[in-house]
Amino acid sequence: MDPDLAFILGLIIGCFAIPSVLSAYSDSRAPRVSALVVLIAGSLILYGVMTKPGGYEIKDIPDTFFGVINRFMP
Repeated sequence: MDPDLAFILGLIIGCFAIPSVLSAYSDSRAPRVSALVVLIAGSLILYGVMTKPGGYEIKDIPDTFFGVINRFMP
């Protein structure tokens, strides 16, 4: 898998997991599925960072995001 794609998917999945975690805590439920989704997102981000030579900087994230969108959208 492309490190840029893994990194961006991890960021997107992680952003979607935040409301799920907050909802579980506010309803006094155990965030089981949310924790699994956060683990998957963290693994994708870690894979992307570890396999890209030089890693990522904060200023590179928007360019990487739109680069991935341009590559995979027709």
